[in-house]
Amino acid sequence: MFNPENVNLNTASTEDVLCYLAISENDYDGHLGARISSIFVILFVSSAFTVFPVISKRMPSWKIPFWAYIFARYFGTGVIVATAFVHLLDPAYKRIGPKTCVGESGYWAEYSWCAAIVLASVVFVFLLDLAAEVYVEHKYGVHRNEDATNVFLSHDHAQAIDGQPASDSEKNVSTPTTDETRADTYGSEGDSVTAERSFRQQIAAFLLLEFGIIFHSVIIGLNLGVTGSEFSTLYPVLVFHQSFEGLGIGARMSAIPFGEHKKLPWLLCAAYALTTPISIAIGLGVRTTYSPSSKVSLIIQGVLNAVSAGVLIYSGLVELLARDFLFDPCRTKRRSRLLFMLACTLLGAGIMALIGKWA
Repeated sequence: MFNPENVNLNTASTEDVLCYLAISENDYDGHLGARISSIFVILFVSSAFTVFPVISKRMPSWKIPFWAYIFARYFGTGVIVATAFVHLLDPAYKRIGPKTCVGESGYWAEYSWCAAIVLASVVFVFLLDLAAEVYVEHKYGVHRNEDATNVFLSHDHAQAIDGQPASDSEKNVSTPTTDETRADTYGSEGDSVTAERSFRQQIAAFLLLEFGIIFHSVIIGLNLGVTGSEFSTLYPVLVFHQSFEGLGIGARMSAIPFGEHKKLPWLLCAAYALTTPISIAIGLGVRTTYSPSSKVSLIIQGVLNAVSAGVLIYSGLVELLARDFLFDPCRTKRRSRLLFMLACTLLGAGIMALIGKWA
């Protein structure tokens, strides 16, 4: 048995020392009322920030400025990329990576399993993305980029938002239309096929993106329910954390042409909004028995974080950054708008990376 008060450097193993420092008992310290309030506060902000972009797209009477859509979309891109690296990859390495309690134990010490899990997740998402691409090409006989051009050039989103004719560069921004505009745009049978094709291409990537974030939400929700002295800091930080992630998810969702799948966006919004509050409630239910710093908990958290990190790294870099800025045939040619898009992305990434200092 390892005795920290009498350490023999010749016989004490690295695993013993690291596990003594990492593993702790349940440190719940009360504040039940504040913890219960966190369920409802986080439910509200998660719902509001996720649903707002979806509703505003469907409500042209709100006259949301065009730049607000641009801000929400690309700020969300930065948030998601930062989440992948700062909020998922780094915690995964801290739990099951080298020089950790788990990483120095048994089979975990024989290979860099954290990196392998991240790599496996990236490859798995890539194969799913490729399979979806091949399926769409085989079924509809068109490539994604060609289809994207047809969809994005078939409507005028800026005009739908503020009633003004759009410039050529404004037409090049791949943003959503209202339901009324889409109904006119996809009025013919051929255009309906185009809309369905675009939907199938985008929804698979979005589902992977959301599920990667949901895994992370489960972990932070459980930890908030049982954490000790860190609760007072973690609570407000997670409010901002869930708000920004929700904005990113909602903005991305609002760009998907759901067409006849009218209930799906609300189900996806609910899935994100409910995950963390339910996890907090579960954490409160086991607040005196569950220990987020036990060895089993560290393994579960590390594996889930690594899986989620791989999913969001691929989604953030390929589906969001690369396709929006490098490979989008309809990307704006206006330099001022492009710089604004980049600034929003960097701002989202910067703020989310800063939040990683506390959560």
